[in-house]
Amino acid sequence: MTNILIVEDELPISRVLKAYLEKHQFQVEQAFSGDEAQSKFDAFNPALVLLDVMLPGRSGWSLLEYIRSKSSCPVIMLTALGHIDNKLAGLEQGADDYITKPFIADEVVARVKAVLRRSKQIIEGDQVKQFGSLKVDFKAYTVTLHGIELAFTPKDMSLFLFLAQYKNQTFTREQLIEQVWGMDYEGSDRAVDLAIKRIRRSLENWPASEGEIRTYRGLGYKLCVYE
Repeated sequence: MTNILIVEDELPISRVLKAYLEKHQFQVEQAFSGDEAQSKFDAFNPALVLLDVMLPGRSGWSLLEYIRSKSSCPVIMLTALGHIDNKLAGLEQGADDYITKPFIADEVVARVKAVLRRSKQIIEGDQVKQFGSLKVDFKAYTVTLHGIELAFTPKDMSLFLFLAQYKNQTFTREQLIEQVWGMDYEGSDRAVDLAIKRIRRSLENWPASEGEIRTYRGLGYKLCVYE
């Protein structure tokens, strides 16, 4: 069974989510404060975290930063803070999805399944590609630079692997949303820009003579490889 950690201090909401997820054969652990969530994340090793922002003690933003420092585990934010700036802040910090309260429990389950499906997706094609000092292993789902494995969120990894599979081809934001976020994605295409920004940060030590992710204004993005 797939393990899900629900971090939500409102007991009725947590109970409903737990019941719906267990109905769909997920194994669920609950945490009701930031400190308890950190402890259970370390002990439970979840496949995905449903994370509220407003929590007693340590905040959801702080927990997201902690999770990202240790793991590429998918995180879906659950919050009443529905302003677009809050959503963009969550995506900027590495959240994989953002659901605003009040929500329908069935929708949350569908989002969980979609995020897990995309995080486990392995791109078909050559198993390993070498772009100078950058090695992309599609089967192992890893990217190494100068022999050191780079840390990506699941969605950033899926985006980069897609660009690496089709190197030197330009894709619009809409095409990348469809391929990586899925047809059911209802958020802003700014998510693509934020993901590209994080990926570039991870690739900052990749020699410019070997390759780069280029932006084509009005067109989209391309992974340029100079061989």
